[in-house]
Amino acid sequence: MNVFGVDIGGSGIKGAPVDLARGDLSDDRFKVLTPHPATPESVVESVREVADHFGWRGRPVGVTFPGVVTDGTTRTAANVDNGWIGVDAAGMLSEELRSPVTVVNDADAAGIAEMTFGAGRGRRGTVILLTFGTGIGSAVFTDGRLVPNTELGHLELDGVDAEKRASTRAKEDHDLSWHHWARRVERYLAHVEMLFSPELFVIGGGVSRKAEKFLPLIGHVRAEIVPAQLQNNAGIVGAAMAAAGKAGSPAAETGARPTSSAAASD
Repeated sequence: MNVFGVDIGGSGIKGAPVDLARGDLSDDRFKVLTPHPATPESVVESVREVADHFGWRGRPVGVTFPGVVTDGTTRTAANVDNGWIGVDAAGMLSEELRSPVTVVNDADAAGIAEMTFGAGRGRRGTVILLTFGTGIGSAVFTDGRLVPNTELGHLELDGVDAEKRASTRAKEDHDLSWHHWARRVERYLAHVEMLFSPELFVIGGGVSRKAEKFLPLIGHVRAEIVPAQLQNNAGIVGAAMAAAGKAGSPAAETGARPTSSAAASD
């Protein structure tokens, strides 16, 4: 079964059909730049462009969002326009795409995919996935069950949001070497470990493709640290899983709400 997944990020919006039996993309993903300002109207238009590239209409779509999502409504807006706060994102996207749409926090979606098909598969205890990109997203699992919308990238580190110190964007903005950036990531991981005592950290986002450049430099953390196996496709896969109801109970575990299929026939 194929379901369409879209991953909205601070720098890019990418999507593809997903083969849910394999937990992998069934076609090459298509990406557009995130508009600036990233208002609801401009982002929704970009999501439609991605879906139209594949001719996807009238069938389920899962969409990730970089912020807290409850019952299809976006409650915070990290790295996108503040106009997203309080928006019925699922309803707005369903109307634009003429498809039933499920909206889920971006890191939660990536975590769902990694726990089902990737680095967290079969792992018990506390597992934390962290996505490093424009910001830092987080997904926390206890014995395989998701604690939704944790947003651990906004923990305070050196007096500011941790993502301002340890995200991939921070590395690029401050022209940090891999060694220097790894020290910041190490401090952040140690802080998260102090609070949650996880057995496993899964490091996701685009930087996971270069894990060999920084993971060996990280010490002073008790938990096992591994790169995400689905790498930067995890969000797309997890979004599609949530839309198809393959992530347990999306309403209970991810804060996502599948909209009525009637939206597809409006």
